[in-house]
Amino acid sequence: MVRRRGDLIELSHDIHAEPELAFSEHRSCAKTQALTAERGFDVTTPVGGLDTAFRAVYGSGSLVVGVCAEYDALPGIGHACGHNIIAASAVGTALALAEVADDLDLTVVLLGTPAEEAGGGKVLMLEAGLFDDIAATVMLHPGPLDIAAARSLALSQVAVSYVGRESHAAVAPHLGINAADAVTVSQVAIGLLRQQLAPGQMVHGIVTDGGQASNVIPGRAEMQYTMRADDAAGLAALEARMADCFLAGAVGTGCDYDITATEPPYLELTPDGWLAETFRAEMQRVGRSPVGRELEVALPLGSTDMGNVTQVMPGIHPIVGIDANGASVHQPGFAAAAVGPSADKAVVEGSIMLARTVVALAENSAERERVLELQRRRTS
Repeated sequence: MVRRRGDLIELSHDIHAEPELAFSEHRSCAKTQALTAERGFDVTTPVGGLDTAFRAVYGSGSLVVGVCAEYDALPGIGHACGHNIIAASAVGTALALAEVADDLDLTVVLLGTPAEEAGGGKVLMLEAGLFDDIAATVMLHPGPLDIAAARSLALSQVAVSYVGRESHAAVAPHLGINAADAVTVSQVAIGLLRQQLAPGQMVHGIVTDGGQASNVIPGRAEMQYTMRADDAAGLAALEARMADCFLAGAVGTGCDYDITATEPPYLELTPDGWLAETFRAEMQRVGRSPVGRELEVALPLGSTDMGNVTQVMPGIHPIVGIDANGASVHQPGFAAAAVGPSADKAVVEGSIMLARTVVALAENSAERERVLELQRRRTS
């Protein structure tokens, strides 16, 4: 790993320098594959009907372990979620494991997973069967803290459109049906609902179309809302209450309306206990201080399509801390920090910690058999 340090940091910086949005990560996808292709991985791309997804496979062992690479950026603020670090550390993990794959009876699968920020690339790849042969999957994510057993919230996202009737706002406003007012009514209802949301539930949204001219009654308006909860059951309950708020906008104004899911639902991240504790030990081995288990439960970190993966197989998605001068993910300051010295350290140490965790799994006969048995049951 030490001798690939420069290559991995260069990869992280190269991806960061050319941010690409969900399903359009063509350069980043190619960059992420390059080092594994040089090492002799069998690279297949595109896969699963996704132009910017790939599988790079090394070895032929009975234990198949996946390593997920993300490389999509955010609109306007680039790699403010640090996916360049994720991609480079995933490549580093895969390269390290290739060195011992034959000795450990291991097959290493590096998965290029597009569109985590919007679109649910891993969900689509799961549905396409690209995880079927994998017994356990690992990845990491940068953040402001070190968290071994990171958790996340279940998520769904919808676009809500209202259709009314245009009219001149001064000459004949009574002939119009105001779609922007439907958005207002709905948002007032949502604002009042917030007081009664259950712990762990949250909603946030934006208006994406509120009309085109101030002197025309808007005949069409649209908003986008994201809903989150601790788990899928809590999310379903929240979705039902939000649906009533969306309906209120239509009833109150006389508009027609439509609700459309904009991406697959993200399920809650449920880390495998043994893998998470092994990673915690590796964090401590390199001198990091992961937060305690009580705080892990109290700190669900956003939402991720890796949650869907952990619902069907053992997996982990730990957070590796970087120094972002007080900034957190999805802030411009975090994007700047994602190529700083602590980010480069996270790439290298993250690769080492993930690789050592997989090695420990391969060498522990009981845990190895546990994940293999779960994989057999899942695919039988």
